[in-house]
Parts: sequence; C-alpha cells; structure tokens
Amino acid sequence: MNVSVAYQGRSALTSGAAGEQLLRFAPNLNRDAVAFDAALRHPLRFREAISALHEVVINDLRFKPRDREAYELWKRDERQREATIRTTEYQRLKQEVLAKRPDISPDLEQQFFTKRKRYWSLRDSFSRQLSRRNPELWRQLMPCDPVVTVADDVVFFECFSADQSSYGCLTLDRESALGKSEGLQFGTTNVDYSWALFDHFQLLRSYRETRLKVDPAGFGALTTGAGEHREEKIDLPDGWLRGFMQVQSAMTLPMRRVTLSRDALYAILAWLRRHKARRSPRALRFELAAGQPPAVVLEPWEERIVSHGAAWNGPTLEPIRVWGVRRLLSLARLLPLVNSCEVALLGTGLPSFWIARMGEMRLTLGLSGWTVNDWSGGSALDLLAPPGTVPAGRLQSATNVLQRDRALPFAELQSALACSPGDCAATLNQLAFSGQAIHDLDAGVYRWRQVLPMPLGSVELGAESPELVAARELTRRRRVKIVSRTATAIGREALVGEVDGAPVDLVLDREGGVRSGKCQCNHHHRAGIRRGPCRHLLALRLVALSAPQSESDSTSDWYNRLLKQFQN
Repeated sequence: MNVSVAYQGRSALTSGAAGEQLLRFAPNLNRDAVAFDAALRHPLRFREAISALHEVVINDLRFKPRDREAYELWKRDERQREATIRTTEYQRLKQEVLAKRPDISPDLEQQFFTKRKRYWSLRDSFSRQLSRRNPELWRQLMPCDPVVTVADDVVFFECFSADQSSYGCLTLDRESALGKSEGLQFGTTNVDYSWALFDHFQLLRSYRETRLKVDPAGFGALTTGAGEHREEKIDLPDGWLRGFMQVQSAMTLPMRRVTLSRDALYAILAWLRRHKARRSPRALRFELAAGQPPAVVLEPWEERIVSHGAAWNGPTLEPIRVWGVRRLLSLARLLPLVNSCEVALLGTGLPSFWIARMGEMRLTLGLSGWTVNDWSGGSALDLLAPPGTVPAGRLQSATNVLQRDRALPFAELQSALACSPGDCAATLNQLAFSGQAIHDLDAGVYRWRQVLPMPLGSVELGAESPELVAARELTRRRRVKIVSRTATAIGREALVGEVDGAPVDLVLDREGGVRSGKCQCNHHHRAGIRRGPCRHLLALRLVALSAPQSESDSTSDWYNRLLKQFQN
C-alpha cells in the first residue's frame, strides 16, 4: 500500500526569541490540521520517555548475520557465471519443449507470487544492513512516521517497529505534563521524524524552557511558498498495516492485569541485560496464585523474580508464557521514572501489553507473542476476533458517538449504542481494526483516533491468513467432525476429530489457544504450530469453541466466552 505524506520543513529543536527552546513537530499536510503549543513542565522526564519510544521505533531483533561482503561478492560472481550457463541451456531446452508442446502456457500467477516473495526477502535483508551502515538513510526508508494525537486530556505518540513485533504509545497528561496551550486543534496526524530529531531530544535540559509544538504553520505556508515543502510516498511492506491494526483490535479484548513493582521490573531487565539465552525455552513465565504476590520466572535459567507490590487478586492460574522478552529492554531507560508497571496478558503465546506508569506520563509497550511471529504473520490473534460482521448502521452510530465525545468508557458507549455488551465489544473491535479508534488501557476509555484519513478495509490491510480463510471454508462446508473431547487435569482440553476426511489431534488451553496438535498436511509437517496452526487444526478449534457462522447471537456468544475464560 502507498501512503502519501507532505511536510513543511523538518521537525527540530530550535531557540525562541525569549531564549526558550522550541521542540517543533512538522505535521502531515495531507491530514486534517492539528495544532498544539505548550511548555513542558518536566523536559528531562519527557526526554527519557520519548527516547524510550525511539527504541521501540528502531526495535528489530531479527537475526543479523555477520558482514561477509567480500565473500558474498565472490559468491555473486560465481552465481552469475553459473546462472549464465544454466540460462543459456535452459532457454535452448525450453524452446525445444515449446516446439513439441504448443499447448503449454506460462503460469503467470505463480511467477508473480514467487518474485514478490523474493523481493521482500531481499528488501528486509537490505534494510538490516543499511541500519548498521547508514542510520540516517535507513530512517528515511522506515515504514511510517509516528502518529501524534491531540485530545482533550492527553497528547500521545504512537509507533510500530520495523520488524512488526513491537508497538509503543507514549501518553502525556495535558494538565500535569504540559502547560496551557493556545490555539488547540484536536485530531491525529503523522509527524516528520528523523534520526537528527532523536539527537535533538538529547539536548533537552531542565534549566531551559522547552515548548512542545505540533506546528500548523505549514498548512498556511502552502499558499505563500515559505520554507521547504516535501511530499513523499511511502510503500508500506506487506502486512505492516494489518499488523498495526491487529495491535489496536487486541487492545479491545478482555485481558488479565498483573501489577509489577519497580524493583521487579528492574530485576527482569537487569537479568536480560547480563544474560543471553543459548537454548530453549526462552520465555517469561508468569505464575499467578490467589492472594500471593505475582512471580515472574525467566527461562531457561529458571530465575524467579517476585513482585513485592500488590498481590494477585484473581484465582490461581496455569502459568502464562510470553516469548521474545529481549524487546523489554526498550523500557530500561525509563527505570528511574517508573512508579509501577502493569502487564496486560491475553494468554500463552499471545500478545502482551506493558504499561509503564511515570506520574504524568505513561508508555504502553505492546509485544507480539514472540519476536519472529509478527502481528500480521500468525493466525492466533485472528482467532480471538469476533465472528460475523458488524452491521453498518451500528458501526456508523459508534463512529458518530466517538467523533462527538472523543473519549468514552465501555459502559457509556454501550448505553449510547443501545446494544448488548457483546455487540458493543464487536463494534469497538471493528472500529479499532479499521484504524478509527484506540483503547486507552490505562485510562479505561475508547478514544477517536484515525491512523489514516479514511477507514481501512481489505484493500489497504491486505488478505487474511490463508490458513484461517481455508479453515472457515471447511467449517462452512461442514467438513469437520469431533470424535472425542477430554478435559485434562491441568485445565486443558484434548480433542480428536476428522477434518476433510483426515484424522486430527488438538490440545487447547483455558483461553482456547492451540497448545499442541497433530495433522498429516504439508503445512503442519513443515512447521508444526510455530508459524500458526494449519487450516485443519484451526477448523477443529472453530467447531470445538462453537464459533457461529451466522450473525444471530454470535457476538454475545463470543463475548461471554472471552469473559468466562478470563474470569477462570
């Protein structure tokens, strides 16, 4: 997908006429005008928080091979020489075959998909190499500039990492973090961001007044020709925008909330900084017992860290694991500012959200189930989405209510829409997935926020996981049969069934997530469930959870099932 942006000048830190510093953000001129201008009450605290957000932006923990450029050049020359020989011989043989078989036609569609996959693989490899050698040029090739939203009570910045596995949102309270602002214009826009701007953040000092400004001057300068006017087209990678929207929809789902003290967060980050796992498993295991302080165990070392803050007030649960924990090091710079940290958990192998509270500021760090399983790559998160579709009338009503009031809690939204809790939850989930709303996990309200100027649909977001689409088709055709289902001693459920005439075994956890499975298809034979379950396992799971295929009572069943899972 191509996204057009236009900026007047560059975001930068400059000196004002009265000697104060002016931190000016250049907004996207292709969006509605957004304006904000207020003094930072705590510039040093803002400097550390925005720098941590920068760590999320540049976060890319994918495997980085050693630089063997000279060897690769020699290999390339050898491949070119061999390829020339092979191509010549291939063309000769191809002409002979085509002369004998004129009915053969090239498979253009298969060629297209093969070449597109190769292009993105090379592009990712080039991006990682460029990030090491030329950070400034690499930053210009980043997927999308950060999004800033000016609301009635807060100003917040959002970003999504290059590897599609981490989401960051820095929220500043208008009253306590910023001074009075003149000429407010509420709304959302992209802001110009460069590596030089990050260097400017490091110049913020407490002895100089610094104003945070989302500058609307560029909108008027379009007619006068003043300053530098730039227009850019950003070619977003496949799945990047879908992953960003999956973050938003995941934030609307019921979650378990675990509060960690600052010393527990410090102990986790200190251990990760000093140790690097050489073997599996490399998970962070949450152990939650009724009335006991939460405990976090770092695998594979089995290092147990107990939070000495609030006790867990829910029932005793099966351990919950999350992977890719080295991404938590993005929070290290915030440790002197953090009062407490709350972790919102969806379940084992599912996304988690870490809310670092810093008085007048909060940083929400969203992590996918594990680093290489980005938000758009797996199908586990798709399975938690509501079944069926939301009626257009209710979706429009919710849009009108949020546009008018800008931020509302769930109960008031449900009352305004005059619908059941399940229908309200499904509507908000759809709004979030289309980029029109965001759930503020800390404040407990839903805010109107447009990632792009228009609602996002299948054209912009790209296709769903083909395995999930195929699973729905199998259930629609009634090709799924459950032979037996057995509850285990640790709260899981073992299922045996037949899907499309083939035997399938499946084990589900308390949240309905796939813990293990057996299938005879090629997809499962190649990767098991590491890259998401195959269509046959997904189809058996859909039937086991009684996921309705019609809209009647489907959202209520979905919502009640999620609530029951997170209350147990």
